[in-house]
Amino acid sequence: MDGLPIGLGYLSVSFTFGMMAVNTGFSVFDALLISMTNLTSAGQFAGIGLISSGAPYIEMILTQFIINLRYALMSLSLSQKTDGTFSFLHRLLISFGITDEIFAVASGKPGEIGIRYMYGLISIPYTGWTLGTLTGAGFCTILPDTFRSALSIAIYAMFIAIIIPPAKKSRPVFNVLMIAVALSCIIRYTPFLNRVSGGFAIIICAFVAATIGAKLYPLEEVTK
Repeated sequence: MDGLPIGLGYLSVSFTFGMMAVNTGFSVFDALLISMTNLTSAGQFAGIGLISSGAPYIEMILTQFIINLRYALMSLSLSQKTDGTFSFLHRLLISFGITDEIFAVASGKPGEIGIRYMYGLISIPYTGWTLGTLTGAGFCTILPDTFRSALSIAIYAMFIAIIIPPAKKSRPVFNVLMIAVALSCIIRYTPFLNRVSGGFAIIICAFVAATIGAKLYPLEEVTK
């Protein structure tokens, strides 16, 4: 029940991913396989762009590492709430399903969490993510090329919907976002820097903006 709202939300986002993957040149099976073996929206969207542009493996590895590093921190935090039912194998399997929303729900649950709860919490979002990808990819194959191209604008609306709410609530988040946007524009339009590939541009913008944000807006430790 806790995972049902997350699964419904993932259904729409992964629908967009499926369409974008097919528009980029991937087959329906390729798009589905990516979503079944990954559970990271930003990483997948960046990944198909890098693959389609022929980016080297090291660029793809570093880009995915930067984008998905937060999941490792979430897993470490969530491990403090696990009960005795978690063996090493269960920890490995469940770590695959840790996302922003799943982490938020699991960490907010009172008391310790067990493997039955975590598998139940992850299963519905995972199903929604893969089913949405399959539906979006399959739907895109039957549409005219002009309509498929027009639908690709949905990805930009999705990213705007992700960043606007936290930016409105937090001035530091807004400022860090603007730093990343400014850096991206500088790299894109500066004569020498515009030779930097998309993957490394993401790495540079994310690392520099996060570093400046951590320096300017450090979180104060709470003492009990």
